[in-house]
Amino acid sequence: MFPDQPGTYTLILQLSNTAAITVGRLGRFQFPHGWYAYVGSARGPGGLAARISRHLRLSKPLHWHVDHIRAIAQPVEIWYAAGTQKRECAWAQTMADLPGAAIPAPRFGASDCRCAAHLIHFAALPDVATFARAVDEPIERTLCERTLCERTFLQEKLNA
Repeated sequence: MFPDQPGTYTLILQLSNTAAITVGRLGRFQFPHGWYAYVGSARGPGGLAARISRHLRLSKPLHWHVDHIRAIAQPVEIWYAAGTQKRECAWAQTMADLPGAAIPAPRFGASDCRCAAHLIHFAALPDVATFARAVDEPIERTLCERTLCERTFLQEKLNA
């Protein structure tokens, strides 16, 4: 479904209820209900396919900041662009500049850069077309149906 090439992605999550979450050494934060856009990059083996598949799994060690919110938030969409260009920080800044954007946890997902955060909160679902125009590049969009996420998780359980 996703390319095994390197690239940049945005994981769109929905959090149904406000929650206080401890995010590793970053600390404890209050995450309001709503929509979250987490911007990341996939440069390792398996590229976008491997990284996004990991985010869709529920059963995994909590390694990255996003793992902590992903444990309670439902993936809804994934936006991505394959390629070797380093877009992650530019995408995170563009996302933070969109109308209605807020940063609930400073430095979330940004421990290896100088960005304010790579997790952005929205009261309403952000629009991929608006984002694509802002970054001035084509963006692929995949809807993450509940069955897709469950199928990914179940397939991995069967292969374990």
